This record gives sequence, structure tokens and C-alpha cells, in this order.
Amino acid sequence: MAETGPLSTFDAKQIRVLAFDVFGTVVDWRTSIAREVDALGLGVDAERFADAWRAGYQPAMQRVRSGALGWTKIDALHRMILDDVLQRFGIAARLDEAARADLNRAWHRLDAWPDAAGAIARLKRRYTVVTLSNGNIGLLTAMAKRAGLAWDAVLSAEVFRHYKPDPQAYLGVCEVFDIEPGAMLMCAAHPDDLRAAAACGCRTAYIDRPLEFGPAGRSRHAPAAGAFDLDTTDMNDLAAQLGC
Repeated sequence: MAETGPLSTFDAKQIRVLAFDVFGTVVDWRTSIAREVDALGLGVDAERFADAWRAGYQPAMQRVRSGALGWTKIDALHRMILDDVLQRFGIAARLDEAARADLNRAWHRLDAWPDAAGAIARLKRRYTVVTLSNGNIGLLTAMAKRAGLAWDAVLSAEVFRHYKPDPQAYLGVCEVFDIEPGAMLMCAAHPDDLRAAAACGCRTAYIDRPLEFGPAGRSRHAPAAGAFDLDTTDMNDLAAQLGC
């Protein structure tokens, strides 16, 4: 999909709710997962394992979107992907059920990017600041508690029974807070997420996370200048641009 730029002149005074993508935008999933895999002493490349686990994320959600799989929360999808990745890495026999369940909960224990917690506190002074993640509510709540992410509310695709980029997810946030789409600012490190939000009439803020896939693994190019309403280097820059 071509990037067509923001809908109209951006006015921060019109924004009431900031909705944040979480995996990659707010938390460093790759380093966190690799650390937990490495600690198990399985003799595998922990970063490659983390990448393989994450790579199953979109295909698993597509099975739900297509109807091939009934509504399934991310914790359960993560476990399905994990079991497959363990087989592919040839180490399935080395983790029993308890160990697999605990490793699957590593997604509840992800570390935040260093700027995230402080920026959320700044932004909350002026805006309602919430999650809009495909992660399920239990996962997001546990993660927020551990990482000190003081969201005003934890919203998830689980609430709307639609995974992003389905429009029902973005418009669902607007319905929860009784606002027009133009009063919601979707904040994400992923252009596809932002393009889908913009198509619903929401405003958009790109947050650059060049290390999401590791120093040598940047898998997508930063969007062209002007593709979204705001283009920021991190969440503190977002707060500054919004006057917080």
C-alpha cells in the first residue's frame, strides 16, 4: 500500500487518546526473549530462536482472520508457535510441559525500551494513554506491571475479537472512549499498523525503533518523511512534539 501522507493538518489539541502498539514499539521483545532462551542452556542461537518465534506471529493471526482457526488469544498462539519452533530447532524433547509453559510466559516478562516508562508518565499529564496491541489482556497487564508501564487502560485485540490491522481494532478504541477517529493518535514503530489506523480516520505517530530486530536485522525501511502525522525518534521525542 502506498504511503499517502496524513489526512490533514495535524493539531495536537484535537487529540484525546494515544493508543500504543506494544511489541517492538514499547518493549524490546527480541532481546528479552533471547535472554530467556539463552538462560535455558539449550545450545541454540537464542536470537535466531527469538526471530523464528516472532516470525510465526503474523501467520498464526492470519489463520484466525481467515476463519481457519477460531478466536485464539496471543498466549495460545505463542504456545502453538513455540511448539513448532522447538521441533524445527531439534530440541523439543529437552523441554517438558512445565518448562514450555514457563518459556511461553516470557512474553509477559519483556523489558521496556529505556524511554518508555518515563515518556508514558509525561504523556499521561495531557492525554489518555492506552495500549492497542494484539497481545491479550493478561499478557499486557503482567508485562506492564513488571516493566513499570503505567497505562491509563490496557486495551487489546482480545476486547474487540479482531487482530490489527482489522479496522474493528482501531475503531473499537474510539468507541470505548466515545471519540471520533480523528481524536485518536495511533503510535507505533510499524508503518503497516499506522497505515491501517489512518485508513480508519485516526491520526498517526511513527516511533523509530531501529534495533527492534537487532543491530544487523532491520527488516523494514523507515517511512518517507511526511508519511504520518508525526515522525519521532523515540517516545520521549513523541512527548516533546506533543508538548508534554
